[in-house]
Amino acid sequence: MASQMFSRKPIGREVYYYSRFRVRSEVTGIRTTKRWIGMKYLAKIADAEDEWQKKASRVRAGKQKSMLTILEERGLICQVTGDKNNLGNILTRRRVGAYVGVDPTAASLHIGNLVPLMALFWMYIEGYHTVTLLGGATAKIGDPTDRLTTRKKEKPSIRTANMTSMHLQLKRLWRNVEAVGRKYGFTREWANHREICNNSTWWNKLPMLEVLQTLGPGMRLGSMLARETVKQKMNKGDGMSFSEFTYPIMQAWDWWYMFHSKGIQLQIGGSDQFGNITTGIDAIKYILTTYPDPEFRAKAQQVGEPLGYTVPLLTTASGEKFGKSAGNSILLDSDLTSSFDLYGYLLRTADADVEKYLKMFTFMPIEDIENLVKEHMKSPFERKAQHKLALEVVELAHGTSYAKDAETQHRLIFRKGPVTETQTQTETQTQTDLSVKVNVNNRPKINIKLPESLIYQKMFGRVVFAAGFTPSLSEARRLLDASGIYVGTMPDKSINLDSGHVTWSKVKDIDSQYLKKYLANGELLIIRKGKHNVRIIQVISDEEYVTSKLEYPGMSKEWEKSVLDSLKLQESGTQTDKKLIREIGHVKDLLKEDEELSRSTESK
Repeated sequence: MASQMFSRKPIGREVYYYSRFRVRSEVTGIRTTKRWIGMKYLAKIADAEDEWQKKASRVRAGKQKSMLTILEERGLICQVTGDKNNLGNILTRRRVGAYVGVDPTAASLHIGNLVPLMALFWMYIEGYHTVTLLGGATAKIGDPTDRLTTRKKEKPSIRTANMTSMHLQLKRLWRNVEAVGRKYGFTREWANHREICNNSTWWNKLPMLEVLQTLGPGMRLGSMLARETVKQKMNKGDGMSFSEFTYPIMQAWDWWYMFHSKGIQLQIGGSDQFGNITTGIDAIKYILTTYPDPEFRAKAQQVGEPLGYTVPLLTTASGEKFGKSAGNSILLDSDLTSSFDLYGYLLRTADADVEKYLKMFTFMPIEDIENLVKEHMKSPFERKAQHKLALEVVELAHGTSYAKDAETQHRLIFRKGPVTETQTQTETQTQTDLSVKVNVNNRPKINIKLPESLIYQKMFGRVVFAAGFTPSLSEARRLLDASGIYVGTMPDKSINLDSGHVTWSKVKDIDSQYLKKYLANGELLIIRKGKHNVRIIQVISDEEYVTSKLEYPGMSKEWEKSVLDSLKLQESGTQTDKKLIREIGHVKDLLKEDEELSRSTESK
């Protein structure tokens, strides 16, 4: 058996070479544990490397487009650190690792976030190792780039809710990338690798002293103060705090951590991130030359030189920033922007912009896009190109079924011209199908509110039913009995959502007293059914719930009436109390006058 496998002790994160292939280790936390790497696995790595070199030969011979060519013809490259030809050669020669970072400072990604993500999606489809980094730690600071005012500090519960929502959204996006890619003939190979990471994973365990010792001496204040973002905020804004000043250092450390542990050589950022990317490159180069352990330093240097590029700031033909509607960002979360509304926003794209957006936001072949635009220009009023753009983006953001429903609804509602008998029959059937289908516009929302009496006084099955996980209370109880429900955070422990993590635990039907222990900060309850079906529940008072005219499945009219009656009684009692206080005050005034009159009489 030993002759068929390699064994090793995982002392730390190290890189091991076997002829033409490379294997990266992971820290197991147990030094005595051995990991066995089978010959079949090593053979797969060798075969993948052979295939990559064959692909590189085709690119050099001009028989296949290079990664750099694909990104450029799609309009997904703006600024490149260093020489662009060097970047192109490295992308052709090696299966480099690349990442895009997103801070969960809001409940959802907006459509502008798709630009750097599309560059990452293309790299994944072409066979590179890709990482989407969720900034659970950096979101606590907030990126000050291009801001004149300091970001408002969010409560830990809100920040964790945002992080949970965005993590699930990224998972859905990647799932949809796979589906859309298959539609255009892309097949996932064994070596294609993608992952979602959260920088809280390492920042929560990282001593600040280690960062200062390793990276601090290489970060010069002069160059940091010379950055335009710092100058603008200090001279025209509300000043630069120390925490904001350290944000580029945190982002640089994120890259360094993934550089030496995951082989992430390339960072992709928005148009405003070029300064942060160059700071990260300088930081990695500094650590690679000064790290005290020569063996570790030598192995990290084998990853290669750090590289980066930015995507362009997307504007419309009229000069407005793309992704804004009436000054508000178009959010990608289907609970915040319905498929119908997202489709409608993209359908209003100007003819001058539609070709550019089709190249940037879809996986359509360039030739198909050019032919579609030519066909569109023959009869622009039909908006063929805009319909295709809207369909593709909604399919990527929300899924195929939602995209088709949104397209059908728009064509039914906004159709122009006479209606034939065949169209009438077809559309009647379509409307019937849509009326019984549970779609994004009528399914329960992820972020919901529930009254405190339901959480504190009812069995957990009623909460599961009220949150919309099941069609009936009995089904909710069966789901709990089958251990199909998970609750975020652990009971009987100090709940600190500031860590940026959600720990899931299975629960069965529990009483209200025990359920209180699952509430984070006394107001947030996170419940999950299966892998991706999540509800983030904010617990509010009964009075606020009823006066906001909210309803939940299973809510009784008697309970609503009792809350309203209680409010009226309180209001009536308040008025009575006010009247009594006024009367008491009037009596006191009379007594005071009598006392003063009595004193005056005695003095005389």
